[in-house]
Amino acid sequence: MMPVGLHHYLLLSGILFAAGLYGLITRRHVLLMLLSIELMLNAANLSFVAFSSFLGHLAGQVYVFFTMTVAACEVTVGLAIAILLFRVRGTLDTEEMDLLKG
Repeated sequence: MMPVGLHHYLLLSGILFAAGLYGLITRRHVLLMLLSIELMLNAANLSFVAFSSFLGHLAGQVYVFFTMTVAACEVTVGLAIAILLFRVRGTLDTEEMDLLKG
C-alpha cells in the first residue's frame, strides 16, 4: 500500500477548493454560497496543516486556528444577514435581491 504523502493532501485540497469555487459561481441561494465559501476555507486549512506537518513547524496549525475563528464569525454574520434578508424580502435568491441598488 502506498503511503499518503503531501501531494495527496494538496490534491484533495485543490479538489475541495475547486468544488467550493464551482458552488460559489453557480449557486444563487445565499446559504449555499456561504457553504461554498466555507468549503474553500477548509480546503485552504487542509493545505496549511499539510505543509505544517510536512515542514515540521506549528505555524500552519496556528494559522488554521485563527482561520477557523474568522470563519465562525463569518458564518455568524452571514446567517444573521440571511435571516434579515429573508424577513424583509421573503427569499434568499440572490437574483431577487436589489435592496442595495441606488
